[in-house]
Amino acid sequence: MSTQIFVRERRKVEKGEKKPRFRVLGVSGGDIKIYTKHIRRQELEQIAKATGAKVIYLEIEKKGKPE
Repeated sequence: MSTQIFVRERRKVEKGEKKPRFRVLGVSGGDIKIYTKHIRRQELEQIAKATGAKVIYLEIEKKGKPE
């Protein structure tokens, strides 16, 4: 079984902001330990490439204001 890294976009980060956009939710399989909660896509892709892991981007439900 290959290693999988589960992430989702952070809710309070706007496009163009200079903050990490993704939140790590969990890691399955392998010996990877990630010591941060928030990570940039480029950093995430580099970790995945170096370890042979697959990044799983989870969809988040966007709730609008009730009318």
